[in-house]
Amino acid sequence: MTNAVIDIPAASAPEAEAHFADRFRFETDCWDVHEALSRPEPGFVLLDVRGPDMFDKGHVPGASNLPHGKIIASKMAAWPADTLFVTYCAGPHCNGAARGALRLARLGRPVKIMTGGVTGWIDEGFPLESHQPRA
Repeated sequence: MTNAVIDIPAASAPEAEAHFADRFRFETDCWDVHEALSRPEPGFVLLDVRGPDMFDKGHVPGASNLPHGKIIASKMAAWPADTLFVTYCAGPHCNGAARGALRLARLGRPVKIMTGGVTGWIDEGFPLESHQPRA
């Protein structure tokens, strides 16, 4: 018997352990971000890397808006060099969080992605914050 699940054997337990453990160095999830943001010092800066219009329509409370294309050294100078950044975008269908994370990494900044983005945040039942439209 053959099918797409079993045609390629699973990795060994040590390989799987290393792979899955390594992922946590690169990503976090909405629940963990929500829990950390409930503390006075979450230990990271949350960046919504979508455009300002989408940010204004609804974003994670406590997030700063910095579109991934505008992540440049001069703007990042506002934070200490060892600041951890967590990027997010619209959701799994969007690669903006990865684009932002790549730009931050290229600038030598520690970074993780919040998997799920806005879609994941809403799926967890967490509220979004919105702003009045820009003039």
